[in-house]
Amino acid sequence: MVACASIGLLSSVLGVTPLKVVKSWPQFMKIVVLAAVFCLTVVLGNVSLAFIPVSFNQAIGSTTPFFTAILAFTMQGQREVPLTYASLIPIMLGVIVASGGEPAFNLIGFTCCLAATALRALKSVVQSMLMTDPAEKLDPMSLLLYMSGVSVAFLLPMAVALEPASFREAGALVAGSPGFLYWLIGNSCLAYFVNLTNFLVTKFTSALTLQVLGNAKGVVAAAVSVAVFRNTVTVQGCLGYAITVAGVFLYSESKRRSKAAAAAGAQAAATGRSGGDVEAKGEREPLLASGTAAQPNGKTFFRG
Repeated sequence: MVACASIGLLSSVLGVTPLKVVKSWPQFMKIVVLAAVFCLTVVLGNVSLAFIPVSFNQAIGSTTPFFTAILAFTMQGQREVPLTYASLIPIMLGVIVASGGEPAFNLIGFTCCLAATALRALKSVVQSMLMTDPAEKLDPMSLLLYMSGVSVAFLLPMAVALEPASFREAGALVAGSPGFLYWLIGNSCLAYFVNLTNFLVTKFTSALTLQVLGNAKGVVAAAVSVAVFRNTVTVQGCLGYAITVAGVFLYSESKRRSKAAAAAGAQAAATGRSGGDVEAKGEREPLLASGTAAQPNGKTFFRG
């Protein structure tokens, strides 16, 4: 978050991207809520890993599109076509199948992971509202700068209070291996671009599409992991990822069809309005005219 705030501020000072100011107190409070939700999502996700396996964590996390669809409808009134909602089933089911077997259940870990999943969906919807609301629209880079600044204000005092030795340990790591600092800075800069593209996807598509792509990302990560680290993949894992990929394609096709239908409806409405304007003015298209300028008594026939 320090890297995100620093890069965003530097970009604004250099004039690469102009910073949009916060227009109102309610808008600022939404940014505070977004930052708080983001921090809680990461913290609760990490806490859950102390009690449940990664596979179970991923299986629960795969239900994020479901929560996102509910919140987007409740908070923004965004309604999808039935096929889009149906495509969420294989997207979630595939990750659950790929996670493999019956995971060890722990109530604390399950509760933390489920809360992190719901908060991740809420974060997507809130950031979508902040970037699409005509009265309070913020561009992705400005929103990321504000969110990361507020997040630092939340996380820094908590880190000092709860993990006072962490800064000393980080200093010892840097002193023992100078390369660690470069890896840390590089990783933090990459986090900036990850968050920025996250916001861009939300702005140009929707919060639901962002979470669907998040599930698809797991498939890509697994494929890259197999290619680079040559780790084994079970038949059940391949089946689960195949189901997820099929669901993503189904979701993409449903969005394409609904978009085409909406465009056709808008075009038909525009055509109807233009036709109504012509009739209102009493201008109808000539079908056949008899007579010429030299014969002013010629008759003109109109269609309709």
